[in-house]
Amino acid sequence: MTSAPVKTFGTTILDRIGNTPLVRLDRLTQHLPGVQILGKAEWANPGGSVKDRAASAIVSDAQRKGLLTPGKALLDATSGNTGIAYAMLGAALGFPVVLCMPSNVSPERKRILHAYGAEIVWTDPADGSDGAIRQARKLASEQPDRYYYADQYGNDNNWRAHYYGTANEIWQQTEGAITHFVAGLGTSGTFMGTTRRLRELNPKIKCLSMQPDSPFNGLEGLKHMETAIVPPIYDPHLADANIAMSTERAYLMAKQLGRTQGLLVGVSAAAAVAASLDVAEAEAKAGREAVIVTILCDSADKYLSERFWTEKQHPESSENLGGDTE
Repeated sequence: MTSAPVKTFGTTILDRIGNTPLVRLDRLTQHLPGVQILGKAEWANPGGSVKDRAASAIVSDAQRKGLLTPGKALLDATSGNTGIAYAMLGAALGFPVVLCMPSNVSPERKRILHAYGAEIVWTDPADGSDGAIRQARKLASEQPDRYYYADQYGNDNNWRAHYYGTANEIWQQTEGAITHFVAGLGTSGTFMGTTRRLRELNPKIKCLSMQPDSPFNGLEGLKHMETAIVPPIYDPHLADANIAMSTERAYLMAKQLGRTQGLLVGVSAAAAVAASLDVAEAEAKAGREAVIVTILCDSADKYLSERFWTEKQHPESSENLGGDTE
């Protein structure tokens, strides 16, 4: 007598990646009639960030092609979120993870990676993410039999994750009403993939990239493309426009979103919202309605040790934030 197959319940880690909520930032645009800003709440992914999408696509493709085999460790450079996603997947799927990271990443990120069991190779913080990239390339070339070098900055599965996932979710969640898409540039995969697909769905959608206004900045995970190692997957001609964002303004927006929207988001997510507000105000001034979607790449839980949260905000510094301020 054979027993019937056991019925399984729930989902796997991989099943939970994607299909994140779209959150309205109503109080931010209450002074702008006919204009909406919507944020894709990527902290709802199991690893806590948008990078779960790219990491899972990269890992799945590598395993399918036999590149990430037993005995090999996944190796990559990261400023934090992709590394956390790799570490989570490595723990869940049973492969070792080695990450090259600047040593000045937040204490919270260090603790999360340790909890997942990842091996970290620390690099000089003065060299930023570029230093981590150079170290990962060095390790990969010296020990090719030990590592599968995932190379998130040059791996097409990075942007494809957003072409097939993020963009279609946004289209469905806005019922095709999206008029503008705004996203920060790090590896550039989120912007590249989402923009390519949205342009196919509606060529009239305006797609704007955002990056730090200086090579020396506090926007973790984002690149100042003019002075950085440019990711091979980045196409500088894809964006309709680029918005330069200061670290100070991103800090102020992060605090404002917490205190007036009930949303605690990471610094780069706050920068994306500030950039979206620029677009919103320009559209309202021109007398146009708009549905602006941006990527809230992670929550604030990995940045709460940063001192800007408790620094006093001067009234004049919030003039360009819009909406409610405190």
